[in-house]
This record gives sequence, structure tokens and C-alpha cells, in this order.
Amino acid sequence: MKILLANHSSAEFHYLSGKYGDMGWLLGPSSLETSKIRPWTTFALDNDAFGSFDNGIPWDEKKWLDMIEYVKVKKLKPEWILMPDKVGDKAETLRKWRAYTHLVSGYKLAFAVQDSMVPQDVPVTADVIFVGGTLKWKWKTLSMWANAFPRVHVGRVNTLTKLLSCERFNVESVDGTHWFRFRAPEEWMEDLVYFFEQRHQQQLTIPDIDV
Repeated sequence: MKILLANHSSAEFHYLSGKYGDMGWLLGPSSLETSKIRPWTTFALDNDAFGSFDNGIPWDEKKWLDMIEYVKVKKLKPEWILMPDKVGDKAETLRKWRAYTHLVSGYKLAFAVQDSMVPQDVPVTADVIFVGGTLKWKWKTLSMWANAFPRVHVGRVNTLTKLLSCERFNVESVDGTHWFRFRAPEEWMEDLVYFFEQRHQQQLTIPDIDV
């Protein structure tokens, strides 16, 4: 399972990426052009809709369109592109899918599922399911999405417990920024090493003692 950490480019990130391989970036319109894309760094493209929702500001369509143009001009190859959505709004998210997909032909497209959606609502042309929506709904329905689709990404996975939950459901990738923004490097590195080395699946063996 891949862990996408925004455009975090610290020495710790590159160490973990080089050693374990399953790390990358999730870049949105606000961060793509300021990020140095390296050949060895996996990356996918966000739409910054959740950031706008979280900050109570309108989503910037122009920035997203500029990002798509930038990707085409620079001939970048993201793992997938998250299409525009509206957090928690099923109807508006479906409308945006219909409105924008013709602009990104030739790329793998991620569809952000929202509150009240079921698998039958997902457009047949979607390549990846991005489990978005409101926080409580996301975790309540994760198993449904993981069982219905082969490629699932989960947003806002910021703790070891949630990381392990996603692994249990065979999620393809996750993203999160709180790993490094509010914790010392040694703290979040310890959790990620624990995960990558599968220590949670190891059983403690107690040797026999001669008496």
C-alpha cells in the first residue's frame, strides 16, 4: 500500500521512500508547480477541493484547469488525477465529473465518492475510487468501497491505526499531511517504519526454557 505525503521532500521522506519504495506525493494545484518532480517519486494529482471546503473558501476552478494544462505541457505522468468534486455533495460531484472528464483524456481518473453514494453511482469510466466525503461517512463505508472496486485510495489517513485499517481492506493507497506537520520526524518515521516492516503481523516467539 502506497503512502502519499503531499509534497513533503525532507531527508526522512526520501530515506523511507528509498528503503521501502511505497511512498510518494499527492500534489494539488497549489503545490504542483512549486514541487520538483523526481523520476523516482510516485505522484498523483489532487484537486484541492477538500482544502477549500476545510478553509471555507470557494474552490478555484482556474487553478485546477491551469494544473491540467501544466501537466500536458510538461508531459508529466501522474498515477491518476482526482477529478473535481464537492465534499459531501453527491449531485454536484457527479455533475463535475460529467463537466470535466473530456479535458483529461489519456490519464487515469479518480472519482471522489461522497456521502449517500453507493457503488452503482460511480461512473463506469472511473479508474480509481477516492474515498472522500465527510469523516464519519468515510470510515463507515470504507469496507463497501474496498469490496466493490479493485483500486481504492483513501484520503486523510493520518494515524497508524487508520493506516492499518486501510491495509486490512487491501486499499491501494492513502494520503495524509498530519504525519509530518504536527509531529517530530522521529515520531512519524517510527510509525511508518513499523508499518512498512509489518511488525504488526509479527508474533512474539518465546523460546522454551529448560528447567
